[in-house]
Amino acid sequence: MSDLDAFRSETRAWLEANCPPEMREPVRDEEDIYWGGRNAKFKNDAQKAWFEACVAKGYTVPAWPKDYGGAGLTPPEAKILREEMSRIGARPPLSSFGIWMLGPALLHFGTEGQKQHFLNEIARGEIRWCQGYSEPGSGSDLVSMQTFGEDKGDHWIVNGQKIWTSYADEADWIFCLVRTDKENKYQGITFMLFDMAGDGVSTKPIKLISGNSPFCETFFDDVKVPKSYGDDIPGYVGEINRGWDVAKYLLGHEREMISGAGGGTRTAAIGAAMKRLAGKEGGEIDPVLRAELAMFDVDALAYACMGEKFLDEVKVGKAHPAQPNMMKYAGTELNKRRHELMMSVGGSRSLEWDSDATGGGKPSRNWLRTKANSIEGGTSEVMLNVISKRILDLPGA
Repeated sequence: MSDLDAFRSETRAWLEANCPPEMREPVRDEEDIYWGGRNAKFKNDAQKAWFEACVAKGYTVPAWPKDYGGAGLTPPEAKILREEMSRIGARPPLSSFGIWMLGPALLHFGTEGQKQHFLNEIARGEIRWCQGYSEPGSGSDLVSMQTFGEDKGDHWIVNGQKIWTSYADEADWIFCLVRTDKENKYQGITFMLFDMAGDGVSTKPIKLISGNSPFCETFFDDVKVPKSYGDDIPGYVGEINRGWDVAKYLLGHEREMISGAGGGTRTAAIGAAMKRLAGKEGGEIDPVLRAELAMFDVDALAYACMGEKFLDEVKVGKAHPAQPNMMKYAGTELNKRRHELMMSVGGSRSLEWDSDATGGGKPSRNWLRTKANSIEGGTSEVMLNVISKRILDLPGA
């Protein structure tokens, strides 16, 4: 038996012993997802037990070094863990923008003090982060942002507004792009870290067409942001006025996160979900819809293969820097197609908005929510422009 075969056997045994049956069921609502943070509450004992077991093992961030709360797994070992968790349908023990976005940026740009402090807090679920990027007049053209930090020596005074700040009303801290030099468009932005409970920070939920409000407007009124939180723990990542370098790096990870909505393990469950919607348990799905489902499955599997290829290329340093744009576009289009299929098989029942039979209109609300996938994290039009220019080398207009 090879070392990787032995690791797979050990991982399978550990998961069987530590992942409760309740944590192997599909996510049904927001409470089924554990985000961590200062005010976090577990939905039930099973969620708590699964989270604590993974924290002790380093499996909330398995590929991170052990010094920063991870398990220090090699890429092949991390892949095996993903496969084995997928095999039993295990839910992620912790969902976190700190894991998906800020963590990779700190691993690449952070000081040792920042890594020891913030990464361990993220891995243990002790801190919940939100992202302060877009502004009312600065979305795709993010470098036109106007939120400004006035230099006061050992701190900045920040004033401005961010928009589409996911879960800002639930977050403990924010990683935020702030202009610190008005004369330089690109090299005048600083990537700051500060507490959402600080004086002058306020949020206002934005109601979406789905009826839910994961997004917020975020306001900064004379917010004091320290330049240091202690020994080797700057209040910013990278260099002052060079935050755009960090922002671009982080955007790649954000787009990979959003792209994951379309493929992966979710494809296997779509047929059963469609049967439930149509009320046809044990019956047959309409042949036309079945053909569309088959086409979706083929595309989703191809997408998953593309993702594995991309990860392998990242490992050996041969990944194209624009590949996250391609993954983001393809993944979001798949997710929209998935929910179109769900709506089609449900017929008029899928248009229902409030009844218990549809979980409070879950099919229609989720379908409406997917419309934002092609906007958030970079619009599909911008993604296609980048793919055309950077990957296909097509000439400009």
